[in-house]
Amino acid sequence: MMDEREEEADEEAWLQLRPVEPLPSQCCGSGCSPCVFDLYHQELAKWEAARANKDRSLLSGEQSQSYPSKLSPETFLAFRISAMDRLTEDTYHVRFALPRNCQLGLQPGQHLILRGEVDGLEIQRAYTPISPANAEGYFEVLIKSYPTGLMSRYVRSWSTGDTAFWRGPFGDFFYKANQYGELLMLASGTGLAPMVPILQTITDNAEDETFVTLVGCFKTFEGIYLKPFLQEQARFWNVRTFFVLSQENSPEKLPQSYREKTRFGHLAQGLIEELVGSCRRKPFALVCGSAEFTKDMVKCLLCAGLAEDSYFLF
Repeated sequence: MMDEREEEADEEAWLQLRPVEPLPSQCCGSGCSPCVFDLYHQELAKWEAARANKDRSLLSGEQSQSYPSKLSPETFLAFRISAMDRLTEDTYHVRFALPRNCQLGLQPGQHLILRGEVDGLEIQRAYTPISPANAEGYFEVLIKSYPTGLMSRYVRSWSTGDTAFWRGPFGDFFYKANQYGELLMLASGTGLAPMVPILQTITDNAEDETFVTLVGCFKTFEGIYLKPFLQEQARFWNVRTFFVLSQENSPEKLPQSYREKTRFGHLAQGLIEELVGSCRRKPFALVCGSAEFTKDMVKCLLCAGLAEDSYFLF
């Protein structure tokens, strides 16, 4: 009788240790590798092997635990919020501290996965740091808040000094100096994020002669992110910036320095052809925005004469 009770207790313990399959909402949908489901299947395989081998160290907690000392795609690490500013009504600029003035270790344009929890539900979303790739002691992200978004609820609860958990890096675009004659950056809203560290990498390198044409699409002039940074970058000899505002139509209301480089409405075929035609060298396009924006931009770029291997979608 005692043996049966022990077996039942062991079985119950094994079942409690069985990894829980993630919900679809826990996947950020960015095609990361490893995905949260990849990690689940890895943990499930370990659990099944330990159970088959009756490895009681898993039950007793005797197995060694190792904590990585640097960023890892598999393991979430804690980072403290050192500053948090509200850029617009729905967008936050958040700085996270890194220990001992170390660097995050991302290539420009790569992204991280943020883990949050709301009402007991774990959620994960992808965000691209906007800080320079060589920034020491910190990294920064832009996070847009949506009224009904679960991650948005989590982010709105943050305060300076709080801790958030990240893993990474992810992303298949790796920029090399002078790899392209010209980069045509097409960004909508917070899709500006991956363009920022790439652009700064170019202008920080005096030997990089890549031309950059950056087009930022926003609803209003007030809603344009990082204006001081973009104005500073536009002073470089190889950088030009344009803006497309969908909910404004009066150039007279804009500062004089923005009037010539701002269009109204939506970024469409005509303007894409004009931009591609005015590039000083054959462009390679980088696109980041909503799924609809990305789909439209691909169609426009192909119609403007770019080949399918002449653009990258973040």
